[in-house]
Amino acid sequence: MNKIILLGRLTKDPEIRYSQTNNMMIANFTLAVNRKYVKPGEERLTDFINIVTYSKLAEFAQKYLKQGLQILVSGRLQNRSWNDSNGQKRYITEVISEEIDFADSPKKTDDNNTTTFSSNNIPIEDDNNFVPEPDDLPF
Repeated sequence: MNKIILLGRLTKDPEIRYSQTNNMMIANFTLAVNRKYVKPGEERLTDFINIVTYSKLAEFAQKYLKQGLQILVSGRLQNRSWNDSNGQKRYITEVISEEIDFADSPKKTDDNNTTTFSSNNIPIEDDNNFVPEPDDLPF
């Protein structure tokens, strides 16, 4: 089973791009995740995890995710590689998100009502059988 659950803060607003063949929206962002264990006398260590999301969930990310926001991401871990412009083999490990939820307290609106959003309300178009664009494939 390949399942990842992360709680962290966005290091910057999501970067949006579109696939070349079918113009599907792709959102990339980095999540700063604190490590649970802290050695006595040392600062807490943080890992910076690359997150990728597609289609409707990418639209959700573009609309609602902002730098500093604490979110919960669940998805799967993926490794891929490519050759850069110098012919060097490059590797990346990233999380392909399948669900995003807010972990911060709800924001207050002007009339003191609370507003919350969740990616659970977004219909996902069969993302479990999604095949990435050739540019996104590791081979």
